[in-house]
Amino acid sequence: MDPKGLNFSRNGDTNPPEVFSTAEVGRLVGYSSQQVRDLERIGVLPPAPRTANGYRHYAARHVIAARAYRALAAAIGPVVARAVLPALAAGPVDDAAARIDELHADLALERRRVREALRGLDSVLAEAAEEFDDRDAMTIGELAQALGVRASALRHWEREGLVRTSRATGTGARSYGALAVTEARIAAALRAGGYGIPAIRTILHEVRAQGDPGDAQRILQQRLAHLTRRSIALLDASGLLHELLTSTPSEARGT
Repeated sequence: MDPKGLNFSRNGDTNPPEVFSTAEVGRLVGYSSQQVRDLERIGVLPPAPRTANGYRHYAARHVIAARAYRALAAAIGPVVARAVLPALAAGPVDDAAARIDELHADLALERRRVREALRGLDSVLAEAAEEFDDRDAMTIGELAQALGVRASALRHWEREGLVRTSRATGTGARSYGALAVTEARIAAALRAGGYGIPAIRTILHEVRAQGDPGDAQRILQQRLAHLTRRSIALLDASGLLHELLTSTPSEARGT
C-alpha cells in the first residue's frame, strides 16, 4: 500500500513504485532536485543507492523522510530540523519518542509564556488608557516598587533600549513619564512571560513604529497563532516520523 496516502503512483498506477528518481522525490515533497540532493548530502535523507551510470535510486522511505523534514522544519525551524531528524531516524525508537515529546513540551512552554505575557499586557493597556498627569511622573524607586522589580533591572532595561527616560533638571535623576511607564510595564509583562531582552526589544521597536501600545498585544496574538501552526506541523511531522521509523531496519537505528 501507499504509506500514509502519500500518492506515490505514476500515470494512474495504483501500485506504488519501488524506486524514485531525484526529480520524482522533489515533485512528491515540493522540493527541487537540488534540494533533494542537498538533504541527502547533509544526512537528512538516508544514502540512496546509485546505478552504474551514477543515478540515484530513492525508495518510499526517502520520500517519507523528506516530508518528515519539511514538516519538522515548519515546526522547529530548518536549522534545528537538519540536526534533529537524522538522529531521530538513526537512534533507538525510545529516544526518538522522548525527543518528540520534548519538542511538543517546548512549544507548550512557549505558548504558556505568550499567554502569561498577554494577561500582563491586559492590565498595562487598561492603565495606559487612563489620563496621565506629568506631575505623576515616577522615580526609579517608585516604578520599581510598582512593577515588583529591582531598580537595577530598570537601569538595565534603559541601557538595552527598552525604556526611554528623561532626567530631572539639576539633579539628573531618572524620571518616568507616561511613555516610559508604559514601556516599562510592557517590558515587565514580557519578562514575566519568559521573553528575553532581544525579543522584547523587537516587540517594543514595532510598538514604537506604530505608536500604539496595543500593538504589543496584537504582536503576541500573532505569535500565538504562529505557535498553533507550528504545533500542527509538529503533529504532522510526528506521524511521518512514525512511518519513517517503522520503515527503517532496526539495525540502521542502532537498536
